[in-house]
Amino acid sequence: MSITTIGKTDCLPEEAGYDSGRIRALNEHFIRMMERGEIEGAAYCISRYGKVIAQNGIGLAHYYDKDGPMQPDTIHGIASVTKTFTAAAVMKLVEDGYTRLDVKVGDILPQFSQKPFDGITLFHLLTHTSGLSPDPGCLPNPYFVSPWQYIEEAAKNGKPGEAFDWLTPALSCGMRKQPGEEWQYCSFGFAVLGAVIQKLSGKKAEKYISDVILSPLGLKDTFFLPAEPEKRKRIHFIDEQEKEEVGSAVNGGEEADSFWQQVPETGGGLFSTPGDLIRFANMMLGMGRLEEVRILGRKTVEKMTASALSHVPDNCWDAGVADRKYGIGFDRREGPGFLYSEGTYMHEGAGSCSLVIDPAEQLAAAWFVPYRPGEWYAEGLWNVSNIIWSGLL
Repeated sequence: MSITTIGKTDCLPEEAGYDSGRIRALNEHFIRMMERGEIEGAAYCISRYGKVIAQNGIGLAHYYDKDGPMQPDTIHGIASVTKTFTAAAVMKLVEDGYTRLDVKVGDILPQFSQKPFDGITLFHLLTHTSGLSPDPGCLPNPYFVSPWQYIEEAAKNGKPGEAFDWLTPALSCGMRKQPGEEWQYCSFGFAVLGAVIQKLSGKKAEKYISDVILSPLGLKDTFFLPAEPEKRKRIHFIDEQEKEEVGSAVNGGEEADSFWQQVPETGGGLFSTPGDLIRFANMMLGMGRLEEVRILGRKTVEKMTASALSHVPDNCWDAGVADRKYGIGFDRREGPGFLYSEGTYMHEGAGSCSLVIDPAEQLAAAWFVPYRPGEWYAEGLWNVSNIIWSGLL
């Protein structure tokens, strides 16, 4: 018998035009995945018209002290969903006049001012079309060396306490494509955006994101490391390595003072809960506002969530797509496998989690299905979105 913990909601599903029976179907789907050994637990939050209609935890979570029930407010690493917050922070700088999306990265960061990198713009970084080396495993290449490997090698020659120029060694990877030529998923590009945020704002990117997005929205359980010990106790750890890294950062250990701490975590370093992600989603559905708090302007949200690319191919992970749909920091994946409305935008995170926002139906959902390291199941992401969207009345 699986443990289910019921979280707080704002109204009954039917009051928001949603069939509560589909929540039971969603729980049953997660239980089947648990019975197959694909996951040990799941947590999710669903809202419509800005009201939470379901918020539950099911199964087990692995906490710092011991295993326990997955709670609705269990904290998880959100991996690449972080990129949506980074994109919003860049757009905030655009709104405030510090930059534009067509500005060349080399005009901000001198490491990008020379060929072959001098044609890359902020737009290219935000849409994964920079031509920089994509994530490991994205494309077949037996000789692939990632930017992170070059950074690690350079760090071995550094001295503790000194400033570390991680960008120069990272660019030893060179370019795989010309800017705008092809969609290639590039987390390194979002770390570069973190350096851009820091240069323009005068703050560490993580601090800027906290100041202009997380704190104003009241996202009390969304943070970059280090974190308070109380929050650490509520984090679900995928494996012992993640547990050790978080514990070290919290306790001021070696990881807290490493060269890696100088590399922005803007490509995948946030931790959050389903409920906090839904507050962020409802800000986007509110065209930049939530509960009278302004984060972004309406035109900014429209720009971020519209399809920004035209006939740009995507061959990552054998996609073979001739016309990749993508917004500014948000995925715009469409196709016969999904039930959500045209114009829906989303992002997934490795590990695994998903945030899907449907403006036509004013429906948003965030869920975590922690996979074992190295595993990935479409049933935990794409099938789940179809179950959730099937509940609309």
